[in-house]
Parts: sequence; C-alpha cells; structure tokens
Amino acid sequence: MPQPAKNGPALPLRRRFRYLAVACSLSVLLGLTLRLLLFEGPYRPVEPLSDDGIVDIHCHAAGIGAGGSGCRVSPALQGSYKFGIYLKAFGTSREELAAQGDDVLVDRIAERLRNSRRVGKAVLLAMDGSVGPDGELDAARTEVFVPNEFVIAGVRRHPDRLLFGASIHPRRKDALERLDRCARDGAVLVKWIPSIMDIDPADPALDPFYRRMKELGMPLLTHTGQERSFTGARDELCDPMRLRRPLAMGLTVIAAHIASTGSNEGQRDTDRLRVLMAEFPNLHSEISSLTQANKIGYLREALAHPEFRGRLCYGSDYPLVNTALVSPWLYPLQLTRSEMARIAAIPNPWDADIALKEALGVPPDIFRRTATLLRKVPDS
Repeated sequence: MPQPAKNGPALPLRRRFRYLAVACSLSVLLGLTLRLLLFEGPYRPVEPLSDDGIVDIHCHAAGIGAGGSGCRVSPALQGSYKFGIYLKAFGTSREELAAQGDDVLVDRIAERLRNSRRVGKAVLLAMDGSVGPDGELDAARTEVFVPNEFVIAGVRRHPDRLLFGASIHPRRKDALERLDRCARDGAVLVKWIPSIMDIDPADPALDPFYRRMKELGMPLLTHTGQERSFTGARDELCDPMRLRRPLAMGLTVIAAHIASTGSNEGQRDTDRLRVLMAEFPNLHSEISSLTQANKIGYLREALAHPEFRGRLCYGSDYPLVNTALVSPWLYPLQLTRSEMARIAAIPNPWDADIALKEALGVPPDIFRRTATLLRKVPDS
C-alpha cells in the first residue's frame, strides 16, 4: 500500500495561486495602509518655479586624456567599479572617448543642457590635482585631473550653455599667475575638493591666493563633508571650520553639499557649517547631491534650519544626478505615486533633478540664487 507523503498531499495548483494572490493583496494593502499612516508630504509647501533659465553651479567635466585633452584619471579609479558608472552617467564609453577624444564628453553635456526646459546654463568645473613640494603637479598622487584649458575650450565651443569653473591648487608655484589667467579667460569661480587635492584651507600660506581671489571678485566653491566619489580622501581637510580663514578675509565661499555626511571633532560637519553660517554673511552653500540615496534627510535639513535661509543655491553634481543614486522612488513618504512616476519618466537629467527638488519643496529663490554668486565676467 503506498505511503502518504510526509508533508501531506500537495495543494492543487489553482488553490496555491489563490493563496499567493491573497498574500500579495494583503501585502499591498498593508503597504498602502502604512504609507497612508506615515505619509508626510513634501519638506515644505511646494512653490511652482517658472522655466526661466536656471544656472547649475556644480557640473563636472572629465576625460581620460584622449585626443590630447590633458585630462587624467588614475589607474586606481579606472580600475574601480565607479569608473564605469561615471562613464555611463556622462553618456559615453571608454571606446567612444578613445575614438573621438574627450571633447565628446563636454559636447554631450552641452547637448543635454540644450534639451533641458529648466536649466539654461551650467558651470563646467575643471579639477586641479595634488601638488608636490616643488609646486608642480604630482601625477602619482592625483586621482582626477581636468585642466582649465580643456574646460575653457569646451566653454568656447558652447558659450550659450556653459560657464567656466576654474580649479587652481593654491600651492602651485605660479598659482597667482594661473588665477589671473583664468580670470581673463572668463572664470566665474574657483573649485576645490581639498580632501583629494591635499589642500588645507586654513593654511596661512594661502592668504595671498585668497586676497587675489577677493580682488578679482572670484568666489570659492569648495567641497565640504565626506567624500566617497574617489578611491580615497582626507576628509578632515573638508571640515567646514577650516574655511574660517578665507571667510574672515572677506572671500565669498560656497560650501558644497551643506557639508553632508561628514564629521569632525565629534560633531556633524553640517552642524559645524551652521555655526559658521551664523557668523559669516559671505558664506553660502548649495543643494547638489542632497537627493542621493546616501544623503536622505539632508535636503530636509537644508530647508528647515534658519541658518541656511537665503544662503543656498542650486547645483546638480552632474553626472551623479544621472545615476541610480538619485530617484524619485526614494521618497514614498514625501511624494505621491503619481508624482514619483511623473518625475521618473522625465528623460532629461537636469529637468528630472529640478522636478524632484521642486516637488520636495525647494523654493524658487534657491534655484535663482546661483547667478547672483558667480563672478561677473566683463564683456570681451
């Protein structure tokens, strides 16, 4: 006589599908109920923004040296999984750059800007490298190098969409000459990432550079907070408190990313930045990267704390805004399903970034402030 199966007779297929459908329905119902109970809405009341040509203060250029660009990416970063993500976000590939030259990357940025309904121009950022004791570029310690000349050429090809963001290591032996030359070439700011360029903003030896920047009306856009886009970083150099020296000299400083995710001396860098904001009216910040998956909650802080009011401007941190790190689906408690789907369907990365930040409650004055902080370039 056949023995019954140890676990009993198998359920008919139709009944198993019925149980599965019930379980899925209950899960969906539970999820919807929890969402209704926990839904918060946007961080602040939404104020629709007119499409009037927003300026993005934080747009990266890059290259591998193809076509004689002078750009450089270290072997360590090229060997990292991050490198492929960056190339895809820029809309190019190693093969395309090798065949057509690094210029194609800048041209693609300009093309995407022309297709944007919301962003009129972007500050395209150069990136100087680490400098040795002789005041020259130390290639072995430089992770990314994007020469000013490469960016200038791109801006000249696309003056309707791109502005020149210079990058000069202040310990270069000809730093002041480079600064003057960049000013003549139309630079609207100087960009640093101290933690990968090995710059201490509090170093008294930088005073002549700060004084010349102030004379030129050139603001400093500098990374603050933790840095994880590269293979290594000295995060202590991006402590906002190290900016006290140039601020006390009267230089306009824009501390990128509200110093998000970093900490020094047992304090969050964002809290340290707020202390400086209350002290120095020439200190500003920007909201690039604050919608990334690793920075959830920082945009809420930026919009809530009074120290940041009237001191924030718009940046995208392109190309990171064009990666899976940024998605409206990360905000189910702030946005409705239809809002998330609408924003996710926007093809242009700048338009999608503006739409997400607008839906989360970023007010119009933040989007419009960038142009007021940039150096006014004399007409040639």
